[in-house]
Amino acid sequence: MAFSSGPALAIFSFVLWGITPLFYRLLPDASPLELLSQRVLWSIPLLLLVRLCIKQRTSWQKVWQDKRSLLFCLLGTCIMAISWCTFTYAMTHDQVLAASLGYFINPLFSILLGMIFLHERLTLSQKLAVLFAFAGVSYQLWQYGQLPVLALIMGSAFALYGLIRKFIRFDILTALTVETLWLVPLAIGLMFWLPAHGESALTNADLTLRIYYALTAPVTLLPLLFFAAAIKRTTLTVVGLSQYIEPTIQFLLAIFLFNEAFDRVKGVSFTLIWIGLLFCMSGLLRHWWMQRRKTVLMARP
Repeated sequence: MAFSSGPALAIFSFVLWGITPLFYRLLPDASPLELLSQRVLWSIPLLLLVRLCIKQRTSWQKVWQDKRSLLFCLLGTCIMAISWCTFTYAMTHDQVLAASLGYFINPLFSILLGMIFLHERLTLSQKLAVLFAFAGVSYQLWQYGQLPVLALIMGSAFALYGLIRKFIRFDILTALTVETLWLVPLAIGLMFWLPAHGESALTNADLTLRIYYALTAPVTLLPLLFFAAAIKRTTLTVVGLSQYIEPTIQFLLAIFLFNEAFDRVKGVSFTLIWIGLLFCMSGLLRHWWMQRRKTVLMARP
């Protein structure tokens, strides 16, 4: 499988996302708001540079004319900021297992949002997937007396962000650039507000820490660019199945490298969610097989 092929690019992008916690171990107890500010400010020049290298891109004139997509980009920006902050908080505060759970249940949130907002009908496998995921989360609530809030925020925010993207008519890179530009005023405001209130880690930071903060931009954008390239070169089924690579790697890192607590309750909860994902994956594979069979039959003379 060539590296430039769609499946290889999809796998590589999710592997990069999966090992992201290794980078954030260099920033223990970092402020999510300061990370958001630095990520936005360093992302803008990178995005504009990469965008210049892509021929098939939405012109700025069309961007300005499409007010509907601009507004959806603003909405996507708000969701993206929440997703980024909760993710970086989890990465820098020994909550990698929560992030893993969030991304495991993300596809199930996507199924529910599709049903509610896009009026999509759930298949039997999707209904069973949602049922088992609900059982897994409910079990944690019953045993701990509280919901896995971080996981639910990450899973639902990323699913909602995916739903919003369906209504944006810009290409992926232009949309991401516009969304990031919407965040620039907030990023600049945070850059002055945090030091003024004594909550900035960069005020008296050395060069190494400043470099780590700047690197949050490429660490965020690189897997996203590979993912965008993969979407154009492979099927959504392949992408849908590949996305489980990310939370699996994060789960393994949390348990075996970072030594996060994994008790019986979490074991039962994760198992129920994994069973739900198996139903979800079986539905994807069945749909892919039927579509392929239909294509083969239509190609026969």
